[in-house]
Amino acid sequence: MNNLFLTIDSSAIDWARAQFALTAIYHWLFVPLTLGLAVVMGIVETCWYRTLKRSEGAIVDKPVDTFWRDAAKFWQRLFGINFAMGVATGIILEFEFGTNWSNYSWFVGDIFGAPLAIEGIVAFFMESTFVAVMFFGWKKVSPGFHLAATWLTGLGATISAWWILVANAWMQYPVGCAFNPDTMRNEMVSFLDVALSPFAIDKFCHTVISAWIIGAIFVVAVSCWYLMKNREIRLATASIKIAVVVGLVASLGAALTGHHSAQSVAEVQPMKLAAMEALEDGGKAQGLTLVPGVEIPYFLSIMATNDPQGFVPGINDLLNGYTTPDGKTEPSVDEKIIRGKLAIATLADYRQAKKDGADEATLQGLLSTLNENMPYFGYGYVKNRNDVVPPVWVNFWAFRIMVGLGCLFILYFLLMTIISFKIPYLSIITRRLLTIIGILPETRADSHELTGLPVWHYWIPILLVPLAYIASESGWLVAEFGRQPWTIQDMLPTWVSVSDIEGSAVALTFFLFLFLFTLMLAVEINILLKQIKKGPEYSSNSL
Repeated sequence: MNNLFLTIDSSAIDWARAQFALTAIYHWLFVPLTLGLAVVMGIVETCWYRTLKRSEGAIVDKPVDTFWRDAAKFWQRLFGINFAMGVATGIILEFEFGTNWSNYSWFVGDIFGAPLAIEGIVAFFMESTFVAVMFFGWKKVSPGFHLAATWLTGLGATISAWWILVANAWMQYPVGCAFNPDTMRNEMVSFLDVALSPFAIDKFCHTVISAWIIGAIFVVAVSCWYLMKNREIRLATASIKIAVVVGLVASLGAALTGHHSAQSVAEVQPMKLAAMEALEDGGKAQGLTLVPGVEIPYFLSIMATNDPQGFVPGINDLLNGYTTPDGKTEPSVDEKIIRGKLAIATLADYRQAKKDGADEATLQGLLSTLNENMPYFGYGYVKNRNDVVPPVWVNFWAFRIMVGLGCLFILYFLLMTIISFKIPYLSIITRRLLTIIGILPETRADSHELTGLPVWHYWIPILLVPLAYIASESGWLVAEFGRQPWTIQDMLPTWVSVSDIEGSAVALTFFLFLFLFTLMLAVEINILLKQIKKGPEYSSNSL
């Protein structure tokens, strides 16, 4: 197995990583908006369904106000445009595992392929079925069935995200598998361990909830643009009320799930956490660095262990080995490299012995040595111990950008919720404070309307849209850069996972994809802007 990877073009590794990163980044521009808009459009159509139900019991015979139906169709139209683009980039992303990462796919395909297959067969089928009903079934199915189809479309997209994130979480924390020396592959031994891994649950909750923030910001931004243009006032104010609640719940939820994710990272990927904090030497009662030179005492220990006196290892501790206060010993990277090389050599000896017809006792002795050292198998391909340290400053600043913007979103959605819903006392106090610091004009200090505010006020959510994407992409930078150099944590480094192809071939497709994805993004933005400018199509009964 060791000789299999020695002829790989070194440039192919960098180009394969660059191409996968490019595809993933572009794909993630579409996915979170799909997940976020699914929640908003589901709530809007639920309002329409409730309007219909109330009208059934009305004594006065008058036309039903179709505003909520028209609003639902508008947001569904924007959802559909974005949904189509996300599907196209997602399909390409999955194909790259076979084209550029065939050694990885061969080594763990039995495990990694299962959630991807379920995602393609079940979740995608569910999405494509109900999205058709949602768009074309307004006059063909009952309102209740149509409402169910709308929610199931969003649920299908969320289930699709679940299986993708299960696959990704397994790369970060490989569980439910065992290495078979006879087939030279990792094989699944427990599907439930893979599908319900605590790491996968944390990643799913944090990722999906953070996507709702992007959907909420987008809806508020579109609505504020209408208010700025003094048009679609009812749609804008009603949509803002829904979106700010979704955004506030999502922002608080992202903070909570992010904290839980940090504890999972501290447990199974301590080097990632050390890189996120640029923590060279760890210990007990560690403070959290806000920016270089500014620290919150004990906060890193609390974040990682829920204990102000909790022990957090640093980069040097992980490189040199350490012993925790409770007596647990972690070997140094040098020791792991030695044991990894022993695992690789023992695997080769086992296969040769079996080929030569060795007796059972010899084979069992080799298997015992192999199993004892298999947890460090991936380290056998590491030549320099510093290679296991991920890019520190990328992780450090990406984490702070993500958290800092997350706090900004909490503050913005909180203020907008108070103002939009005229919460007694809080609304008056908030408006007075905003007036004092100059955010609201004096003439609007006691008003509860969203209209008539200074133009720059409406630009705030529009400017927050790219910031929301930056926060989301920063989270992925932490997740993926933080586990470098591993494609599978401690099991398989990137330079062993890549396909044996020419780097120039991958470079060619990189620039081809860069052109196509940029074109697709430009087309989507253009179509979205045209549809937003066009606005909703109201029926005659929309009051």
